[in-house]
Amino acid sequence: MFPIIFLLVVIPISFVVFNFIFYIIKGRIKTTEKLFKAFQIWTVVIVPTAFILNADVGVLNDCCTDSALFSPEHRLGIYTLLITYTLFYCISIFKKIVLPPIVELFTNSFLILGLIINVLLCFHIHPMELGLFMWILGNVPIILLLFIELNKNQKLLKRHIEQNKLHSSNSIGKLSLSILKLEPIFKYPILALILVPILIVLSLFLLLFGQKPDSLISAFTETYKHGFSQLDYMCENVECGGHFLCSVGANGHSSIVRPIRYGERHGHKIICNRQLLISNAFEDLVQDKCPKIHNIIRKHYNSIGDLIHKHYHIFNIKLVSDIVYILMKPLELLFLFTLYTVDNQPENRIAVQYLSKTDRQKLSAIKTETAKK
Repeated sequence: MFPIIFLLVVIPISFVVFNFIFYIIKGRIKTTEKLFKAFQIWTVVIVPTAFILNADVGVLNDCCTDSALFSPEHRLGIYTLLITYTLFYCISIFKKIVLPPIVELFTNSFLILGLIINVLLCFHIHPMELGLFMWILGNVPIILLLFIELNKNQKLLKRHIEQNKLHSSNSIGKLSLSILKLEPIFKYPILALILVPILIVLSLFLLLFGQKPDSLISAFTETYKHGFSQLDYMCENVECGGHFLCSVGANGHSSIVRPIRYGERHGHKIICNRQLLISNAFEDLVQDKCPKIHNIIRKHYNSIGDLIHKHYHIFNIKLVSDIVYILMKPLELLFLFTLYTVDNQPENRIAVQYLSKTDRQKLSAIKTETAKK
């Protein structure tokens, strides 16, 4: 595994850093242009795409597993920005001449956008497990390459102005040209300001696809466990890996849900009824017999727990818990039928669910003694 990581990540990053330092000192890259372009495409296009596909696409907001990098409800807008700035970056690295003023202005503006997004991601990804590793090897090289490209465009434009007389026939073109001619210390802040109306127009356009006006911000904030996440409070006291619906059902009126005993889950005392014990025993059976299927079921079932936790005040009402218990009854019977069909000792499996570690040890000792006799 390490040789693969070394070849696919460490070597390209080292290559980028080396060329960036050489560029700062000498004003040019050290390696050949073709080789440098290959590493540019790898670093700015391929690696981020692979990361997004793995860490965000299809991933839900979840307290108990790796939560989505961007809010699933608002990720369309941020994906649009990522794709757009990447597209303009590719245009910039392959162009041989200065583009028309308006196109050149937009190209450099979106390169600035790429810088802003990657700086934000450094703060957003950092708290994740291995977050520091991710943004140092992912976002920082992209930032370095964007700096190189902006500087190259500035030099190319300056050289072109010295050799040719640039002009434009319309007012927008003239304004674009006047901005492009500015020194970087003045030009880059203006390019950043130009992004504001662009983002406003994009936000209005995304309304057509069901996005909210603040979706670009909410994509970062409506997440768990990341740098700009504002939903972490919803993960407080969440008992991961539990049977959410059955646990809710066990909170109903005792005459209906019929609690049997207390149990223990992740160090917390919980109320156990027959339905909850049977459901957990069924999951235990599936995990033993078909672990891959169990992982898929658990992943999707955790999303239900996320929904319940958002509206937990509703499920604290005993009448609501009674209704959940009744609705879960057909599934309980199906689980029980499966246990009695597949398991040799279904009641034993049911009985040991949610026992404390101490009780399990005592039960194990009794079984050992009985076996000796």
